Amino acid sequence: MNVAVIGAGRMGADHARRIHEVISGARVSAVVDVDAARAEAVAARVGGCPAHTDPAAAMAAADVDAVLIASPGAAHEAALLAALDRDLPVLCEKPLTPDTASALRVLQAEQKLGRRRIQVGFMRRYDTEYIELHRLLRTGRLGRPLLLHHRHRNAASPSGWTSDMLIRDSVAHEADITRWLLDQEITAVTVLRPTPSAHAPDGLQDPQFVILETADGAIADVEIFVNCGFGYQVQAEAVCERGTARVGDGHAMVTHTAGRWGGTIAQDYLERFHAAYDREVQAWVDATRRGETTGPTAWDGYVAAAVCEAGVRSLTEGGRVEVELAERPALYG
Repeated sequence: MNVAVIGAGRMGADHARRIHEVISGARVSAVVDVDAARAEAVAARVGGCPAHTDPAAAMAAADVDAVLIASPGAAHEAALLAALDRDLPVLCEKPLTPDTASALRVLQAEQKLGRRRIQVGFMRRYDTEYIELHRLLRTGRLGRPLLLHHRHRNAASPSGWTSDMLIRDSVAHEADITRWLLDQEITAVTVLRPTPSAHAPDGLQDPQFVILETADGAIADVEIFVNCGFGYQVQAEAVCERGTARVGDGHAMVTHTAGRWGGTIAQDYLERFHAAYDREVQAWVDATRRGETTGPTAWDGYVAAAVCEAGVRSLTEGGRVEVELAERPALYG
């Protein structure tokens, strides 16, 4: 399967490497980036495929069977619509698009095809620990889930980050995984603003505490702290009627030496979730080669955008904000 990778930044370059070196059944047939030199550099590392600056031009090539979008979120709508116009299967990194209006336009375009073509890159659904927690909650052995506690920490925020990006770019993952774990829609969001850390850049509200209410009465909370200083941590604990279950402790190896014990902490998302990304892309390739589209849908991407919009409103205006959703199209179940 010949894949055009759109976006040659850190995420796109890593996906190009993954297709070239790790997974089976696919090859990179084109690399696209607005920065021609960056596209050429990534293309050279994955077998010397063509490099482009225009996504539509790359998709028009006869040897492109599918598209992986890893460009900045603001560029996703145009690339998605171009791919759908050519009836090409797509794996699109989150966000689907940055807002609900553009996400709805993408939904409408996919509905016109009458079948799913888009998988959204919510990679936590492919992490072994989250998969295990999902399966456990489905068995009902712990009873009904009542609370879901999330912790999402980064060592340091990227340059130029703003307070709303903690919601749109980070808590978007918790919005999706909460819906997936609980099989419930999120109905309202409240964002609380603790005293900012002295290590946060001036003007950045960090940390934030986000409360998600669900349709069946469960409550999920998210501690988002993007300047914790010590590493990257993503954890979740489900509190149910007859017990609890927690993932993300990261205790794969503990050392004892020189009067001390301890282990290592992942420093970024590519390190923590590298195996999940591998499984996600392999699953996409396998499904596409079978003529199917599986995994998180464009609807899931739209809902995450809607939850984040409500969260940003709560962050800026204060108080509880209800999540407004369009009617779910039949295409998405």
